Order: sequence, then structure tokens, then C-alpha cells
Amino acid sequence: MGQGPLRIANPRSATAVIEGRLIAIALRALELGVDVVLDFGLWSRDERSSLRHAAAERGADTRLRHLVLDPGEQRRRIDRRQADEPHTTWHMSDEELAAWAAAFQVPSRGETDGSEPVDDPPVGFATWDEWRSHRWPSSVGPGAHGTSATSEH
Repeated sequence: MGQGPLRIANPRSATAVIEGRLIAIALRALELGVDVVLDFGLWSRDERSSLRHAAAERGADTRLRHLVLDPGEQRRRIDRRQADEPHTTWHMSDEELAAWAAAFQVPSRGETDGSEPVDDPPVGFATWDEWRSHRWPSSVGPGAHGTSATSEH
């Protein structure tokens, strides 16, 4: 990744596979009764709902933490990381940051405090497992069900 020899700019498909593998591991941990924290952006309500559902299937509670960062501080942190460790990241333009911010669905109070029930899967998907396997191809395999943003048994 990044601006090294391959010069790959923010590979979305790779992100989905990596996140899916983390989700699959988290699901297995939940099945074993281990508390789990998934620390990556869940940009859409559907992503959050699917993981809340998967945790509930495994008897786990979920806690969603939404941390707000103002755009100036975000830019400062990105620039510092790019300067200090360019091999661990890729360039992110102000235009990309603005587009990503516009695409983010801010969690409702009910999502963050757990008072809202999990939504039904989106139109076109019979189950949250089906939706998860579409969104995160490596997250649902034989015997897998889904996962959670932060979950506790």
C-alpha cells in the first residue's frame, strides 16, 4: 500500500478482505466466549446493524463508540503519519477526506446507547449473513455467522 514501489492508492477491495478476515476471527472469538473489539470504521448503518446482529446471534452485547475528530486535526494526524511512516500509509487528498466525510452515516443515539433494535437486512438480502458476505467477502464462511463492533459476553 501507499506511495512505495507499487503506488497503490487506497485499495477498497483489499480493505474489504482484510476487514472480513478480522470479522471472521472476531466471530470465532465470540463463539469461544471471548470479548471482542473491532477497531475500524463502520461507515454505514447497515455495517453496524449487521455486526450488532451477528454479536446478538452469539449471545454477545454490543457497544458502539463514535469518536468525533474535527477535519483540521484529522489532516494534521494524516500529514504527521505520512511524514513519520510513509511506508505504512498512502496519500489522502483533502478532496478524498471531504468525500469520505460526506459518505459517513453518523450513528444515531439509539445505535450508540443500544436502545434501537437492529434493522432488517437491506432490500435484496434475505439475511444479515448474506449481506455481510457481500460487503466483506471473507467474513462469512463455513460455520460463520457475522460479528460486532465491540462485544461482550
